[in-house]
Amino acid sequence: MTVSKPAATPSPAVRALLADRYGAEAGGAVAVIDNPTIRLALGHRSVRAFAPTPLAPEVLPTLVAAAQSASTSSNLQVWSVIAVQDPVHKARLAVGTRNEGFVRQAPLFLVWLADFARARQVSGQRGTEIDGGDFVESIVLASVEAGLAAQNAVLAAESLGLGAVYVGAIRSHVRTLAADLKLPPHVFPVFGTAVGHVDEAVPHHVKPRLPQAAVLHHEHYDGGGQLDAVEIYDRAMDAFWKRQSIEHPSWTDHILNRLKANPADQRYDLRAILNELGFLLR
Repeated sequence: MTVSKPAATPSPAVRALLADRYGAEAGGAVAVIDNPTIRLALGHRSVRAFAPTPLAPEVLPTLVAAAQSASTSSNLQVWSVIAVQDPVHKARLAVGTRNEGFVRQAPLFLVWLADFARARQVSGQRGTEIDGGDFVESIVLASVEAGLAAQNAVLAAESLGLGAVYVGAIRSHVRTLAADLKLPPHVFPVFGTAVGHVDEAVPHHVKPRLPQAAVLHHEHYDGGGQLDAVEIYDRAMDAFWKRQSIEHPSWTDHILNRLKANPADQRYDLRAILNELGFLLR
């Protein structure tokens, strides 16, 4: 069997994707291998407007199969996902995710869970006590696994021509969602994902990311070039918003404002909430 080698020099199409992903200034300095999977990843965009077209019945099991093909630490598989497709239920969840209309629009809303309830059911059946899920490491591990699984699912959805967007706002309404979804103890909703056919009448753009110099370190952490990279990124984001005729603060102002704690947001009370859900966080 002949295996075709990926192109070492990016095609014009990939160069355009890199310019979208990093901005014109930084994108031209990046050389990547060109293949369909790379193009798919580079072209990722968050979709917040969905067409009313229903999903084929095979889509959900396909996305879950892709999700379950992601790596799992020690084969523990300490995550689960709840598929919400009932319009009334989705509308109720939309209220609990800052009333985001795209949750209503999307034919499928997935809630990704850090899940130690399954392991505890197994231990109860065997009459064996386990406390490995009581540690901070446990919630970190399960959240990482949920993230890996979800990213596989989103990539699969995009390969099918669908769009998706992550919804972290569910962590601002954990108590309400946990009750609504009937979550047992030792299960935590990490984030959601809305999936559906893209409403092409609404523009959706590839948002630039920080230059690789900001995130890629060689052999050891070196923050010496961070501020220069952020200046380049501020210019890329400014151009991004201007192309859409949108007034928007710089990324520097955005990150400083966004990372100020808001006592009214449940996200900043997660320790207490996780304790309520059965995670001791030792």
